[in-house]
Amino acid sequence: MSVRVQRKGFDAGQLIADLHARNPRVGAVVNFIGYVRDLNVGQSVTELFLEHYPGMTEKALEQIAEQARERWPLMAVEIVHRVGALSVTEPIVFVGVSSKHRHAAFEACAFIMDVLKTRAPFWKRETTPEGSHWVEARESDQNAAFRWSLAHASPGTVECNKSLIR
Repeated sequence: MSVRVQRKGFDAGQLIADLHARNPRVGAVVNFIGYVRDLNVGQSVTELFLEHYPGMTEKALEQIAEQARERWPLMAVEIVHRVGALSVTEPIVFVGVSSKHRHAAFEACAFIMDVLKTRAPFWKRETTPEGSHWVEARESDQNAAFRWSLAHASPGTVECNKSLIR
């Protein structure tokens, strides 16, 4: 398992190759790369600035990766998240997982991204032609993370769990 928070860019192709090369039994490598978009909520974006809480951020990412490893039979997990000033089209985040089988890899990668968006302590400031503003958490991100708590909830606990994430 590897977690990095960094200012510099990353080579996604090399990260994918490394995930495959770590174990000859790897049958699937699934990855997600998030990029800075030029448009968000109808506004033109010229820059995205990401801040984080050093130490706390890495710990949160490690916990998320470990939760994925507890839920699925994974061989490796790689998370790289950038911070600082990023221009449109630059990569922000890489999440990659390897497993013997594709189902576990797909599910784990989706889980990590969905939970990362709501639990990792990152703060985003978008710059637009009108100025800059902090980006608020979206309900769709909360809902995406919530679906994973439903997958392991026992009857009668769903409403309690749902109220905790709102």
